Amino acid sequence: MTFGKGCHLHLIDGSAFIFRAYHALPPLTRKSDGLPIGAVAGFCNMLQRYIDGNATDRDAPTHVAVIFDKGSHTFRNDLYDQYKANRDEMPEDLRPQIPLTRRATEAFNIACKELEGYEADDIIATLACQARDAGGRVTIISSDKDLMQLVGGGVEMLDAMKNRRIDRDGVIEKFGVPPERVVDVQALAGDSVDNVPGAPGIGIKTAALLINEFGSLEELLDRAEEIKQPKRRQTLIDKREQIELSKRLVQLDEGMDLDFTLDDLEVREPEPEPLLHFLAEMEFRTLSKRIADALHVEAPVIPDTDPRGAERDTGAADTPEDLPFDPAGYECVATHDALDRWIAEIRARGYVAVDTETTSLNEMTADLVGISLCVEAGRACYIPLTHKGEGESEGLFGSDALAEGQLPRDAVLDALRPVLADDAILKIGQNMKYDAKVLARFGVDITPFDDTMLMSYAMNAGLHGHGMDTLSERYLAHTPIPIKHLIGTGKSAITFDRVPIAEAVKYAAEDADITLRLWQMFKPQLHQVHVTAVYETLERPLVPVLAEMERAGVKVDRHTLSRMSGKFAQKMAGLEAEIHELAGETFNVGSPKQLGEILFDKMGLEGGKRGKTGAYGTGADVLEDLAAEHDLPARVLDWRALAKLKSTYTDALQEHINPDTGRVHTSYMQTGANTGRLSSTDPNLQNIPVRSEEGRRIREAFVAEPGNALVSLDYSQIELRILAHIAGIDALKKAFRDGQDIHAMTASEMFDVPMDEMTPDVRRKAKAINFGVIYGISGFGLARQLRIPRSEAQGFIDRYFERFPGIRAYMDDTVAFAKENKFVQTLFDRKIHTPEITAKGPGAGFAKRAAINAPIQGTAADIIRRAMIRMPDAIDGTGATMLLQVHDELIFEVPEDSVDSLIDRAREVMEGACAPVLKLDVPLTVDAGQGMNWAEAH
Repeated sequence: MTFGKGCHLHLIDGSAFIFRAYHALPPLTRKSDGLPIGAVAGFCNMLQRYIDGNATDRDAPTHVAVIFDKGSHTFRNDLYDQYKANRDEMPEDLRPQIPLTRRATEAFNIACKELEGYEADDIIATLACQARDAGGRVTIISSDKDLMQLVGGGVEMLDAMKNRRIDRDGVIEKFGVPPERVVDVQALAGDSVDNVPGAPGIGIKTAALLINEFGSLEELLDRAEEIKQPKRRQTLIDKREQIELSKRLVQLDEGMDLDFTLDDLEVREPEPEPLLHFLAEMEFRTLSKRIADALHVEAPVIPDTDPRGAERDTGAADTPEDLPFDPAGYECVATHDALDRWIAEIRARGYVAVDTETTSLNEMTADLVGISLCVEAGRACYIPLTHKGEGESEGLFGSDALAEGQLPRDAVLDALRPVLADDAILKIGQNMKYDAKVLARFGVDITPFDDTMLMSYAMNAGLHGHGMDTLSERYLAHTPIPIKHLIGTGKSAITFDRVPIAEAVKYAAEDADITLRLWQMFKPQLHQVHVTAVYETLERPLVPVLAEMERAGVKVDRHTLSRMSGKFAQKMAGLEAEIHELAGETFNVGSPKQLGEILFDKMGLEGGKRGKTGAYGTGADVLEDLAAEHDLPARVLDWRALAKLKSTYTDALQEHINPDTGRVHTSYMQTGANTGRLSSTDPNLQNIPVRSEEGRRIREAFVAEPGNALVSLDYSQIELRILAHIAGIDALKKAFRDGQDIHAMTASEMFDVPMDEMTPDVRRKAKAINFGVIYGISGFGLARQLRIPRSEAQGFIDRYFERFPGIRAYMDDTVAFAKENKFVQTLFDRKIHTPEITAKGPGAGFAKRAAINAPIQGTAADIIRRAMIRMPDAIDGTGATMLLQVHDELIFEVPEDSVDSLIDRAREVMEGACAPVLKLDVPLTVDAGQGMNWAEAH
């Protein structure tokens, strides 16, 4: 076919497919010889899905090619030797897979094109322009922003991962300018990924404003003298040559000499023999069978060879994402016979993925609407229980009566209860704690279980999120049905019990299907990446412990909170009056814009910087600097602190008191922090301030029931102890073993002050340095904290490292390890990934500090996890309930006559939490306190 009007060319960005495949799948190797093939497997699946998608598409291409980069040196490197100079080396396990992806493309009978000295983007640009000029249409399958300059005139882009088309309006939304001006914006903004210099200090938004105002980059540079902002004007004048070079670097070459024509790219059907031969060579069993079935030929027999040379043909699936998601495989269980059939199959299988649908994210108040089950990838069911009847208005639900076609909830739960509690059947969930808490309210116990969210967290902390949608898109290349499509958003949103059952089946069964596939993928990987112990001993066993703590809740006195709110309001009013007097006029203290005008325009204080909106910045860091020279910003800081305490705690906590229990039930997230620390939400009870008197007083509202007491047990300086062990600092280890005041000892070592002559001020400085060093504090940060000159603060830090050289060695070694391995580890082998450790620019310092701190904070988190897991058995018989975990502290409620027993048992567990896995060089010590409220106990 001669390419011309009516033809449709698809240009696939091969590099994007490869890297998407590489990062989406776990490391996979060919069993016969250990060759890495994970990226090849993902690449082949993506090509097959692409072909399947076009089979029924009326807008299918007539011509198609996959375009690759060839080599790393292009004409742009000749223009600028630093082009792409800061890119990381290609991963070693990806390198041998690159040529295999070319072979895969050819095996699928798709044109595969690359050209020495040019980037794939230039080939795509040339082909797109040729096709457009010939009267055809072009779809570029990529999300690469550099290709957006080509959009328009019959050329569009398709982000295949998000199934989103990018047209002219999409480019304007992304860059603020039409496609023909994208290169002008990129030339100004530069590109840190490709190391395109651009104009320093000018980002995408500013660049777009300038180009829209002046029309083009050339016009802007010619009229740079007209720019009102002095710094921006001088940058454009001084950096003109650099900006013009940047445009040449980002401008795609649309006129390359190619050794092929558009006619060579005509769509061709795959030929069974070469395609199946390649797939068999790669040992892709499931994909081979699926393609063979589609081509109506016999699938090749692929022997499964283990490293010892034994061969066996298993026919096993390569990866769980091989099987497409099809709602036709999902069943609505509406009869007892169907339910019995599913239960029988669960018992036969020995495992089942379980998910619940409810009316709320609050497990303590949510109503159970339905349960979904899955026993095999692609086969799942949904059991509707309490969906409401349908109303007459535009198909919306209006009736509170139950819809027809549902089994009685109690009957279903009675039938499932023995199965879900059967020790011989593994239950699989995504965030199983939620489902377990919901079902526990109906007397249903889920044990034993696996949790795909926690598996992902154990393997990939620091790399990505662990929600089901994220995991499905990343590892299964499947975008789940969005919940907002069923229930809507905002004030008009409905609850799940108002969703039509037919739609609920597709959504709920898909969730269970995804969960099972993720489990099939993740379970063997735990062992492969050496985190089985982390998952089995630190993550999974903590789930029932946290669930019980959350269900127990903590009693909060509403009247105490109300009185505090009133007092805070009075104090805030007094501070407002003082602030207005200092300002010489009244204004809205809560308005950053008005405050900035008072501080910098009226009062003329130094340091005012306007943001993009034109308003001055008045963040805490700005006010803290100004507080040293004027009382007004100091009073504003006091006012803000009270306002936050009032809105976040004394007012908001009252709304969180459960009307049925009279207690506040927080929810703990195990995956909320990369280091293993728990986070607390709805409400957050871990960030209640303890440094201010007002903050400490909020804890007075957390009270014990009559006849009980609250007990707090808190690890003493646990992170410093871990640092002393990891860094091998003899002076610190000895001080901890001797029970010395560690901050006084540090001050004595650093400042040559005898212990008996120690002053509170010197000890305070040493304490700030002790804790600051763990978090990578800078001289600037320490100066602000201690209100001392920066040079003096830096001197303290330098002296600290001189006295304790092991700390600097630990920091350097940890950063070096992180750069080499892209992760760090706790003493319990938890991996915390550090993908940004080699980043350049402002983020580099943060990435290094995070890497240095992660093994210390992560080990502390692991220790308290181990203590919490052992605690229920240890305190059994005392009548005590573990209520809260706040970083290094555990809070219990216990009958008054069992306080001493509880303290003894809990302290023994906490101080011995490392055993038998680890023996620290320093002892762990736990401080204990008790009282009728949390403030007294702490």
